Amino acid sequence: MQAQKENFRVQQWVVFVAIVLFGIKITAWVLTRSVSILTDALESTVNVISGFIGLYSLYIAAKPRDMDHPYGHGKAEFISAAVEGTLIMIAGLIIIYESINNFIHPHVLKSLDYGMILVGIAGVVNYVMGYVAIKRGKKNNSLALVASGRHLQSDTYSTIGILIGIGLIYFTKIQMIDNIVALIFSFIIIFTGYKILRQSLAGIMDEADNELLQKMVQRLNQDRPANWIDLHNLRVIKYGAILHVDCHLTVPWYLNVHEAHREVDTLSHRIRQEFGDSIELFVHSDGCLDFSCAICTKKDCTVRQHPFEKRIEWTVENILSDQKHRLSKPSAALDKTA
Repeated sequence: MQAQKENFRVQQWVVFVAIVLFGIKITAWVLTRSVSILTDALESTVNVISGFIGLYSLYIAAKPRDMDHPYGHGKAEFISAAVEGTLIMIAGLIIIYESINNFIHPHVLKSLDYGMILVGIAGVVNYVMGYVAIKRGKKNNSLALVASGRHLQSDTYSTIGILIGIGLIYFTKIQMIDNIVALIFSFIIIFTGYKILRQSLAGIMDEADNELLQKMVQRLNQDRPANWIDLHNLRVIKYGAILHVDCHLTVPWYLNVHEAHREVDTLSHRIRQEFGDSIELFVHSDGCLDFSCAICTKKDCTVRQHPFEKRIEWTVENILSDQKHRLSKPSAALDKTA
């Protein structure tokens, strides 16, 4: 719950900064009448709208679970990111229209020096705010906050390109550069919106996050206790800032309930060390079977039926399997058998 409140506070600052910067960029556009600066201002319009949407989604996501939402309200963040990605793509299309229209009906640019100063200040502030939002969003597993941060930083990159274009216009007096720069960055903006939309849809559809799974498997393989004979049927589902992790952990069959629970607690602690406290862990403990002896590294086992042959290194592929692992024979490759 603390992570959600922290996300909400950061998003409040994102909205406040977006409103201020929108005013600065509109002022710069009024002064210069540059379609490139209008490009920046339109993207800031999206920043303001999507900022409020993100703020509302984080407010919803922070609400405690209830009878109607037993896993909480975290999915609201994915919807927010989807809306933001869509709005960014629409802004890109509007910019393309304005650029083409300005090719047909050109107008004189003015006060470019003042425009560059205002837009430059806005770009620096955008980048810093985006960095803070991404850092906090990754720490708290908030897609909405990461999406806001990436949008702000992409806005900064487009601002840099626009400043270069305006600088060229200022020194060369070739005003057609304004339209060309706007067109180039409109496609960059559309691509940014597509990436945010794609990531949000992946979250809504519970698509596996391979990067997260690789990181988790790498952590679990480090200094693996001998009592962790096997791990399989691992599932990770994101609900906003909350990660729901469930898996089957095979332990020696003779451990009592309390001993087996200690192994589960150790597993939980190790995952939380890597991914923070915003995790719900559901572990089903299995007792080992005779074929588990071949992959069991426990040296002081008094009931071993077969000699140890080979430790199986856990990978994303084999721990996602819903079956226990075994070696069919000493030199054989991994054979997954129930």
